[in-house]
Amino acid sequence: MAERTTLDTNLRTIVAKAATNLAKKDLVTVRDLLEFYPRDYLDPTRPTDFSTLVEGDTVVVLADVRHAVTRRMRQRRGSMLIATIQDGLGNALELTFFSAWGHEKALVPGRRVLVSGTVSHYGGKRQLTHPEYEVLGAGAEAGSAFGEGPIPVYRQVPKMTSMKVAAAVDLVLHAVAEMPDPIPVEVRAKRGLPPLSNALTMVHQPRSTQEERKARWRMKFQEAFVLQAALAVMRHSSDAVPATSRVATSGGLADQFRERLPFQLTQGQEQVLAEITGDLARTRPMHRLLQGEVGSGKTVVALLAMLSVIDTGGQAALLAPTEVLALQHHRSITAMLGPLAEAGLLGGSTDGTRVALLTGSQPAAERRSNLLMAASGEAGIVVGTHALIQEHVQFAELGLVVVDEQHRFGVEQRDALRAKVEGASPHTLVMTATPIPRTVAMTVFGDMETSTMTEVPRGRQPITTHVVRGDQPSWVQRTWERVAEEVARGGQVYVVCPRIGQEDDPDLPGAADLGPGGPIVIQQDDADEEGGSLHGVLQVERALQELPATAGLRVGILHGRQPAEDKDATMRAFAAGEIDVLVATTVIEVGVDVPNATQMVIIDADRFGISQLHQLRGRIGRGSKPGLCLLMSQAAESQSLERLEAVASTTDGFELARLDLAQRREGDVLGASQSGARSSLRLLKLTRDEDLITAAHEDAWHLVGADPDLTDHPELRAELARLDAERAAFLERG
Repeated sequence: MAERTTLDTNLRTIVAKAATNLAKKDLVTVRDLLEFYPRDYLDPTRPTDFSTLVEGDTVVVLADVRHAVTRRMRQRRGSMLIATIQDGLGNALELTFFSAWGHEKALVPGRRVLVSGTVSHYGGKRQLTHPEYEVLGAGAEAGSAFGEGPIPVYRQVPKMTSMKVAAAVDLVLHAVAEMPDPIPVEVRAKRGLPPLSNALTMVHQPRSTQEERKARWRMKFQEAFVLQAALAVMRHSSDAVPATSRVATSGGLADQFRERLPFQLTQGQEQVLAEITGDLARTRPMHRLLQGEVGSGKTVVALLAMLSVIDTGGQAALLAPTEVLALQHHRSITAMLGPLAEAGLLGGSTDGTRVALLTGSQPAAERRSNLLMAASGEAGIVVGTHALIQEHVQFAELGLVVVDEQHRFGVEQRDALRAKVEGASPHTLVMTATPIPRTVAMTVFGDMETSTMTEVPRGRQPITTHVVRGDQPSWVQRTWERVAEEVARGGQVYVVCPRIGQEDDPDLPGAADLGPGGPIVIQQDDADEEGGSLHGVLQVERALQELPATAGLRVGILHGRQPAEDKDATMRAFAAGEIDVLVATTVIEVGVDVPNATQMVIIDADRFGISQLHQLRGRIGRGSKPGLCLLMSQAAESQSLERLEAVASTTDGFELARLDLAQRREGDVLGASQSGARSSLRLLKLTRDEDLITAAHEDAWHLVGADPDLTDHPELRAELARLDAERAAFLERG
């Protein structure tokens, strides 16, 4: 007996010939193909406008046959056919077949045809040579994949036209016998959603535009609903294991640290701290996202939370995305605590604690010492990178996990730290300086409560930003003169590059490349994937040392390929004022704090994201002097320059985050570990679908609240298990 065709059936069993080509687009199962939604639809009542066709493009057009001519070929035997199709504006397109056989009877004047091919020019006329086509309406063959409704157009699949993809979809839709629906009947009824099988047919073979829109809304809702259900299940699962209540005690380390602070907390800091201490006092584990502008004082709030946990006998772990940031956190926390971080040491506080550091490249003896402090409980605070997650890292009593820059970590890393506490869940505080629009917070961090700090502590200086066009030599020259002037006034400067560069490159550019001729122009073989030349740290450092304006400055470099001790030594030297200009990659993006750094030049600024530029800019103006950020770009496209002008026009991180989200794919926002091998969001747009996401959030969390194990909803449970398996396989490969 033949197996029933399900969503997980391999396409080879249904569309054997097409399966190889479809697999090149990662379309392997029935589900993959049915979720390969059309990118557009053609209106069968309106011909395509040919004036927009570009030579070399593979196109799908809808038009009427105006006339067809068959003639014998001069150079070889047989007859060729040239059929002329016309759009509604009178523009013509020739369809050329070097064998007329089989086409003469189909391409009859007056018939409407759907045609796919590559645009070329011959004899001054646009043409498609040997295109694929399908006759619509009265002349159509039986078994056509197209009805009278909108005609789907699919993204390109190797060696397959859009029509062949549509034919494969048609076969699959007729073959699939079983389509479990992850959205329960009661939710579908409440929201007026069609069943999954109907919706997929309506997306691929709609009878009307209204039907297609209704089906897409249903599929968007499914994406949001399943994601929200996954977050709700995760939250219920972690809440099922209680946390130890950490009630703040008076007179402890937290209070002593407050007394040491040379400033008062802002109202925003006090409010967020009250929310956190309230969460810590409960036996339900805290899951809180703390978002705040660059320099809003999140680290001080997090440190007070960590100290209040230590006051109750617990420990806190601070997880940082890079070694540079972990070292910075360890150094700044130790400095802020002073004697409170020197328990057991000469001059240390008798009721203080210790701060341990764990990174992947530590010397063995230092690492062993820090591991012992963490395991014995001697270290109340353990700062580290991914090294904290490793199995052999043990804690005496981990009470709080603080994750810095959550967008760099997946849920898996958070859970790995939580798992280090037997019989109890640690509380979790996640920090980000990248402002997050409400839809993203609900979609990516839906399992967390959100606290927001918009107030910048008193004393923070304003930052002015300008765009420097690479095609304006005088602007470029003035930039480097301005760098020298800043140093002469006692300031320090960051120069940020998008790449490291090659140390042994014989064609490393010199001073002339940063001079009046514009920014460095490196060799084309150093070009990035998009074909444009990118500037490297090593090239820029050499050029700055030779450029007359900057030749006398002390220039240092910082990038991810350096040994940890070199990076640490460079940052210490820069913080101590021993380096005037630090040429670096984005390793300085988050957390690095040098109050005397007053200026930043970002080279190839158009290659960075909006939020990343905002993060980088936040490294300056942290002392008593205002900051100046110069965004240098060789981009000619108006869109890239408009993006940079938007960054220059405002320092409102939330406004920039909204703009950033509007320009990025949803999968980029969620990150690979959030979304599996391919983005789980194919139709959902976080910028446009807030109402839909809110509705899905409400329905999914209500359902999981009533049925946490999804016992009564096996289809939804199976869908979540499938996504978990897909994500696990992706992480194993990556």
